[in-house]
Amino acid sequence: MCSHYESIRDANRLLNYFGVEQPLDIRFDVWLTYHSTFIVRPDEIDLGDEAVPEFLALAGQFGLLPHWAKETTYGRRTFNARSETVAEKPSFRDAWRNGKRCIIPADAIYEPDWRSGKAVSTRIIRKDGEPMGIAGLWSTWGKGSQKMDSFTMLTINADDHALMNQFHKPGDEKRMVVILPKAAYKDWLSVPVNEAKEFLRHYPADRLIVF
Repeated sequence: MCSHYESIRDANRLLNYFGVEQPLDIRFDVWLTYHSTFIVRPDEIDLGDEAVPEFLALAGQFGLLPHWAKETTYGRRTFNARSETVAEKPSFRDAWRNGKRCIIPADAIYEPDWRSGKAVSTRIIRKDGEPMGIAGLWSTWGKGSQKMDSFTMLTINADDHALMNQFHKPGDEKRMVVILPKAAYKDWLSVPVNEAKEFLRHYPADRLIVF
C-alpha cells in the first residue's frame, strides 16, 4: 500500500509526458489528504470536438471521498483501493461502477522496508527515469464552496513480485500500486467497466529500482 509519493514537480515534464497542464495549489511531496494532481478523460471528448485534449489534469485530495462521507478526513482510510474488492466496497464501488478512472502522475513512490527489523522508508522509481502513471479512481464530494475532487490508487497482490514483495511488515500480504504502461493510458480511461480489470497487472520488477 502506498501512502506517500512524489508528484511531478516540473510542469514541463508533466506536459511533455502526459500532455497536461499542472493544476494550481497542489503538493508535490504527497501524504494522506494532501491535494495533488490526477489525470482524467474530459467529458467533452465524446462530443467529437477536436479541440478537446485527450487528457485533463485536476487537483484533488489523496484519499477518495464517497458522496456520503461526513468529513474530508475520511480520506485517511481510502488512499488505496484493493482491486479484488473495489467493485463491492462501499467507499469505492460508485466510482468503479461509474467508470471514474484516473491516472496519478508520480516521479516516485515510497514503501516501508522491514528487512532490518524496523520500517525504513524506501524510494522507488522507474529504471528508465520516466514518470509513473498510477491507475486510480476519483470522485467529486460536497456541494457549493465545500465541493472538491479526490482520488485513490488501485493496488494488487505483490507476493510474487520480485521487488515489491520486499516491503511491508513480515507476515503481512504484500501489495503494490498498479503502474500503467504509457500505451495503456488512453484505454484505461475509456474502456467499459467490465474490461477495466484487465489493466490491473504487475509492472515488471526489472523496470523499477530503489533509488
